[in-house]
Amino acid sequence: MLRNRKWWIVLGAIALMTLLAGCAPATQAITTEQMADSGSWWTRNVVYWFSLMLDTFADWFGGEYGLSILLLTIIVRTIILPLMIKQYKNTKAMQALQPEMQKIREKFKEDPRKQQEEMMKLYQTNQVNPLAGCLPLIVQMPIFIALYNSIYQNVEISSHSFIGFQLGTSPSQGEWYYYIIPTIAAITTLIQSVMMSQQQTMAGPMKGLMYIFPVLIFVMAINFPVALPLYWIYSNIYTIVQNYFMYGKPKKKEEPAPEPTPKKGKGKGKEARAK
Repeated sequence: MLRNRKWWIVLGAIALMTLLAGCAPATQAITTEQMADSGSWWTRNVVYWFSLMLDTFADWFGGEYGLSILLLTIIVRTIILPLMIKQYKNTKAMQALQPEMQKIREKFKEDPRKQQEEMMKLYQTNQVNPLAGCLPLIVQMPIFIALYNSIYQNVEISSHSFIGFQLGTSPSQGEWYYYIIPTIAAITTLIQSVMMSQQQTMAGPMKGLMYIFPVLIFVMAINFPVALPLYWIYSNIYTIVQNYFMYGKPKKKEEPAPEPTPKKGKGKGKEARAK
């Protein structure tokens, strides 16, 4: 049951991003100052502040909104870093409980309800939350939506070019080289997923999602303005570096030590003395 909930949370997040990819706001691009007077509560109280931050950071970097998005990404990911550390500790605790969980599955394999009850008792006793891994994703979704709206509505961002890419143009509407951005977003997503799979036991739908998610990211990035896949790339690189230092390199399975071979010289001497 808990695995299914986690699966539905992830699917819900993907569905929301897919919906956003096909539903651009109908409002025309405006300035950040005009957002403050918008009739929309969301634009006035949330999107405005994201747009203002991006404008401010861009001023620091000489008008470069690509670097402004990078700084915003670092700030956002650093703010949620405590959640990621909590997720890391929770993952380690779940791995330590795997033998006991397997015993419960085998003992109550004919009674799913009892199995679920015993699992819950095990989680509560050890203070483990199997859904903790979804919390960082849930926290980032409002940030993603606000960034999505600020890019579409801020005329300065949508008309700005960064390393040859216009941030307000989607790859499906741009030149062929615009597809480089979605490709990098998908590759970094795959690297991140593989790193996590090497540290966590994935099975069933979650293991399949590891390969499906990069494809979905690529498809969605084609329809999003370049600025959003750029945010994904920055975020993925941050996560890859973070996971490297948190989890380290994947541990190799220890091979059994070879049995020591008896020394021939000593053995022959003993046999001779015995005779």
